[in-house]
Amino acid sequence: MEVNVIGAGLAGSEAALQLAKRGFSVNLYEMRPNVETGAHTTEDCAEFVCSNSLGSYDITNGSGLLKHEMEILGGELIQIAKECAVPAGNALAIDRHKFSQTVTEIITNNPNINLIREEITEIPNTPTIIASGPLTSDKFADKIKKFTKSEYLHFFDAIAPIVECDSINFEIAFWASRYDKGEASYINCPMNKEQYEKFYNILINAPRIERHDFEKGAKFFESCLPIEVLASRGEDTLRFGPMKPVGLIDKRTGQKNYAVVQLRQDNSAKTLFNLVGFQTNLKWGAQKELLQSIPGLEDCSIVRYGVMHRNTFINSPKLLNPTLQTRERNDLFFAGQITGTEGYSESIASGLLAGINMARLLKKEPLLELPNETMLGALTHYITNPENDHFQPINSNWGIIPPVELPKKERKNKKLKGELMSKRAIEILNIYLQNYL
Repeated sequence: MEVNVIGAGLAGSEAALQLAKRGFSVNLYEMRPNVETGAHTTEDCAEFVCSNSLGSYDITNGSGLLKHEMEILGGELIQIAKECAVPAGNALAIDRHKFSQTVTEIITNNPNINLIREEITEIPNTPTIIASGPLTSDKFADKIKKFTKSEYLHFFDAIAPIVECDSINFEIAFWASRYDKGEASYINCPMNKEQYEKFYNILINAPRIERHDFEKGAKFFESCLPIEVLASRGEDTLRFGPMKPVGLIDKRTGQKNYAVVQLRQDNSAKTLFNLVGFQTNLKWGAQKELLQSIPGLEDCSIVRYGVMHRNTFINSPKLLNPTLQTRERNDLFFAGQITGTEGYSESIASGLLAGINMARLLKKEPLLELPNETMLGALTHYITNPENDHFQPINSNWGIIPPVELPKKERKNKKLKGELMSKRAIEILNIYLQNYL
């Protein structure tokens, strides 16, 4: 039986290799070099566009756990990455050219994979995995938009930072909703005039990330303008916009505030909160300085920095199951960054799961829906949670996994937390796979 995989990036290459080794014939479509993306520089499969790092390999880190889970699941690209590794401390960094050339050679020589160099402009009506990535071509994006019934799919994305709830100082921050309407569901960080002026000074002088040539000239939605763009309109713009203090008074003090930064719950476990209206394109070091200048966030742990880039991703919570199948059509899967998983390791991991599950579907076997205690399981549950009404892409982090109990004196011990979560995840994953594979 034939399976279509659209996109020979990290996710698509992994998915194709998973299907091929299970005996399926794969048509792997890649539009490069016939259609350029503006970001890629070669026609190789699994090209790393920016960094050459897959992130930490330390198992006490969320990204490190994800890599170990990929190895347990029989990932192909993680093994190739290890063979192409270059020294980088605890990180898994690779010789990017050697890596993509190796993947291309393996795919080209695999008798079960037919690498087809052409642009797909229609969604096939046979078993298909769409892994076309954040730089999906306009023609194909239009077809995905039609299938998903999404008004906005392909646009310049400005994303707000996310912090861990446990790292917020609640001696300063307080829970409230504006004018006490409904449940007190927002975390509020109050500022006096002096604190706001310090914050504003940092913001307007902070360095920004340069956009790629293919991103220049793109327009933002007014509701998604980066905070630094809003700030440039005047010193008080933020105080009458995302940082307006009206209706937000800390009942412990009764004081009126000059400005307030609000944080909104980002996951069902209430461990992650995003900064409301803080979409930004500041450099990451500047973002950290800015966020930690906010009263209550002095020691905040940032699990995702704000980013601004051309991006194509689907509204996965409304479209996908945790198996990465679409809810409307069980033989159509999505994988990679187009699902809302950020990062190289995350792209590979989602391709791995989509490839395994497509094979299991065609063999009439139960599909894998990985436990939420595992990093890959937590990622897929996060991006497919239908209750997620403010969906934005995310990468692997401890905040999306159910917490472990730690003694009070150890609650800020990140290494211990990582060790215990990783140990639990690997044990649960192995038990789960014994029952399914």
